[in-house]
Amino acid sequence: MHPTLLTIVNQYKSDSRSVYNTWFVDNEQRLKAFRTIRRGIMQVIDDIKGKTFPNDFKGSSLEFVLNCIAEQKQIFAGVAHPFYWKPKLRIPDIYENQTNKIAFGQFLENCIHAKTGEQVLKEIVRLDALKIKGLGPAVASIIYFLHPTLFPPFNTAIVNGFNILFADKKKLGSWSEYLKIREVLLQTNANYRNELSNDLGAIAGLCFEIGSQKKLVGSDDYLSENERKKIEKSIEKRQQEIADEKQQESLHTEMQYHLLKIGSSLGFDVICAINDKSKNHRGGNFSFLCLNRFPEIKTDSDTQATIKLIDVLWFQKGTSTIIGAFEVEKSTSIYSGILRLSDLYFSIANGTEVFYIVIPDSREKDVRFQLMRPSIKNSKINIKYILFSELRANCDPICLFGSDYSIMDKIAKSVN
Repeated sequence: MHPTLLTIVNQYKSDSRSVYNTWFVDNEQRLKAFRTIRRGIMQVIDDIKGKTFPNDFKGSSLEFVLNCIAEQKQIFAGVAHPFYWKPKLRIPDIYENQTNKIAFGQFLENCIHAKTGEQVLKEIVRLDALKIKGLGPAVASIIYFLHPTLFPPFNTAIVNGFNILFADKKKLGSWSEYLKIREVLLQTNANYRNELSNDLGAIAGLCFEIGSQKKLVGSDDYLSENERKKIEKSIEKRQQEIADEKQQESLHTEMQYHLLKIGSSLGFDVICAINDKSKNHRGGNFSFLCLNRFPEIKTDSDTQATIKLIDVLWFQKGTSTIIGAFEVEKSTSIYSGILRLSDLYFSIANGTEVFYIVIPDSREKDVRFQLMRPSIKNSKINIKYILFSELRANCDPICLFGSDYSIMDKIAKSVN
């Protein structure tokens, strides 16, 4: 074991700009992504079963899954590249080859239903034995979102960081190499669980941090000047992206606050996503607007977990009847917010609630495209959208003059 590993871990955790602080512990979208990605994987499986999965990555349900993962750019930028269909090389061979496509679908289905690490390991060994051209351990980043305490994510920077941290020479494209890396990370994580987490994203983030900066632990003199400038430029770009994310998060918080304030003024019980109750906007604490406890909703535990992550909910006073549900989408996938609202609708809909996507003005074209999807447009779910500028400008007038939720129609738009 590296003699300074504890020191390295503590430095990693104390750096406010590290992956640990910007992705692992200070990123609500990471938590929301687990449910959305799981739902997306189930759609991939259904599409393969129903023979509707296309012969290309673009436009497929798999593209949606990888885009949801890639939105967490602190560590997953580029995660979709191994899955792009490369027609000249005919890889990865899960689009044109129906047998391989079915094998991939069965692999995902068995992984999503697996209860233990051993079950997933058997599926990995079985998939590897098929030698499907171009389909390698990049799939592990999908598995991570199904079993985050059992399988770490996997990319070039993580491998590079692992090799630096543990003085090893593991290679990128091999399942057997990935499984060896996993064993070391599992053991190391067990030794340092109090400093890290049961979720292997924390220790994988440490490897990513070291690998992406290409810095030897305890040394910084092995890079050429050109290499160093290139790495520094890459780091600056990532830090700017993180700063932009922080700005977007501030807008997200502001919109949630307006929705909570309006709902409360209209006489509803209101609540924000369960992991947002400590937020505030310009000194206005969410906790002073929200219910102390989430209303008892009669549904299964998985659905309850999803509902509790919806950005803002309005309930009929003193009841568990949902009147309105709001998903605030900024730089993230609009479709993932629509999916969460769809989950809510098909779980507890009574026909009276209204669902809203709240978006930046610049994304109006995107939301209209997503709401025009046949699966959404042809369903009975009533999803409208509200622009940030409209919500900000009309919050106080609505609070002053509104008498019921229908006043939201003054600022909401629909594709119907």
